[in-house]
Amino acid sequence: MSQSLPPVAPSVTAELVAALSPRLSKRLDGGVGKLAGLPVVRDGDTVRIALDDTTALELHAPGGVVRSADAIRCGCLLAPACLHRAAVASAAPIAASGLGTDTADPHADHPSPPVASAPADSGTGPPDPTPAPEHAQSAPPVAAADGPAADVSDSATPNQRTAARALYDAAAAVLEAGTDGSGAVLQAALLRAAHTARTAGLPRPAAAAVSVVNALRAARGADPAYRLTDLVSALRDTLAVAHRIPAATGDELTALRGTSRQPYVPDGSLRLYGLFCEPVLTATGYAGAVTWTADAEGRLYTVSDVAPGGVGRAVGAADRAVRIGDTALTHRALSRAGLAVSGATVSPTGRLGAGAKVRAVRASGADWNGPPLDRLWAVPVAEQVARALDGDGHGLLFLDIVVLGSVREAAGDVLLADCDGLPVRLAVAHDDPGLPHRDNVRHLAAARGTRLRAVARLSPAPHARALLLATGHPTDPGARVDLGLDRLQHADLPALPPPAPTAAPPGADEAPLHLLSRRVHQAASGGRRVLAFPGAGSADGGRLRGCGLATAAELLAALEAAAAERSRDPFGRLLPADTGLFAHAWLAAARYTQEIDRAWCAAAWNAVRATAPAPTSRKHYPHRDLAR
Repeated sequence: MSQSLPPVAPSVTAELVAALSPRLSKRLDGGVGKLAGLPVVRDGDTVRIALDDTTALELHAPGGVVRSADAIRCGCLLAPACLHRAAVASAAPIAASGLGTDTADPHADHPSPPVASAPADSGTGPPDPTPAPEHAQSAPPVAAADGPAADVSDSATPNQRTAARALYDAAAAVLEAGTDGSGAVLQAALLRAAHTARTAGLPRPAAAAVSVVNALRAARGADPAYRLTDLVSALRDTLAVAHRIPAATGDELTALRGTSRQPYVPDGSLRLYGLFCEPVLTATGYAGAVTWTADAEGRLYTVSDVAPGGVGRAVGAADRAVRIGDTALTHRALSRAGLAVSGATVSPTGRLGAGAKVRAVRASGADWNGPPLDRLWAVPVAEQVARALDGDGHGLLFLDIVVLGSVREAAGDVLLADCDGLPVRLAVAHDDPGLPHRDNVRHLAAARGTRLRAVARLSPAPHARALLLATGHPTDPGARVDLGLDRLQHADLPALPPPAPTAAPPGADEAPLHLLSRRVHQAASGGRRVLAFPGAGSADGGRLRGCGLATAAELLAALEAAAAERSRDPFGRLLPADTGLFAHAWLAAARYTQEIDRAWCAAAWNAVRATAPAPTSRKHYPHRDLAR
């Protein structure tokens, strides 16, 4: 995916790829690779790529987005049925407009809330692929972001059911092939299904499908920001939502459908105090900044400036004026100051609108250590974590920490801190070298024994872990540091004796759930074929049963059996694999590991989720008390 190209609507990419002949379709991935090395020239809304001395490819992007197939023109002899138009559409970022999230949403790439499990099928047929894990029931349906609550008798329309099944099949084909086999043709098929889902009124699964394509492109393009967990999460969400929509009704269906854009409702006058500012750099090609503020009651509000761009825009947006009223405050200044807003409009997630009737003026800010902002840190950490796990929308944690040092992990060093007697790992929020996150965390780790107030975003893991966003200044009690924008220097650190080596916190004696989650990740990366060896995981299944995880063992066996299942015709020839059966088994395992991970996260923070009742017996949990 080339960030130098303008975003292209998913329907455009799907249309151009579908129009290719079978011969050209086989050459599409090679064509995408050849375009990557060609120079791109911008002239207003037009982008030109010189294919050779006499042939050029043009993309017309009014408003910054290519919205029709006719807007991509090629000067070669085979145009318009040439390979170049489909290749450049496949290489360009995917336009996020209308795909289930507001394009200005600074956290559109964050995992969506958990999907409610369906009851097991009655009669014949496979079981539902979202079983409740041994420790808990699945989370309840998540309320829709906008629109009136659906009537309990409401059900999906025929078009929505058809679109959901097509989306499920397209995602299942991607899972079947894995990242290596999911080239531009399979990606276009998934984008076509996403476009159909959006036009049928299913923006949430459409957005999840686009996230899958973005993760595939990052994996195939060796993007350093690619994470296999992102692909697994996007695939799981796409399959789970598409699976449930045909049978869902009422509030559950409303949540599964999602919303294209969040409504802004009047909220009168607001007195806001700046908290911190964070840069935004998404896998979908959007960048900018979002500033977090709070009112006197502790309610959080955000002001964002996010548009297509890269790391340069993420850094520069902090010094742009906020788009509310006539105030000249920049995002960086607002994070330390305050704002008085009249005629405010607010979305359900707390984003402030910038309508013509909104008025805003600069006001005084507040210190983290004094009222009214100190009330955010007064909430018990376990309560904050439980709220974040239940999907309150932002997942922020307000922590009082003592710096202990650093701990080395596979992805790099993380800050180790004590939070009210609990060892917490605070990782960098973004690894892009253009942002100062990692350098700042390294400097903070050297300030051992320093007491700080911090803002972090929960990162579900079997241990207490969060992504560090902002902290108080190590030597100036009244100042604060936005770790993605400000740069700490050695002079900012307190004078301390040479650090002694820090021992990692003792690891918990945990059940070996990785034996199942590893297979889930292997399938998403390598496709069905990497699990298609019968009996390969029999020892793993026995180990899981020995640890009391009988359901995990059954899911592992079902996953490997589905991967190895191949029927033959009367002449003994192998028939095509049942991609739906494999996707069904994979989704069950992925949903199970997701819920177990959430329960372990709650246990690590001593936060019992209200949606996860304590087990009646502890004999199945010899490694960890999941109910504490």
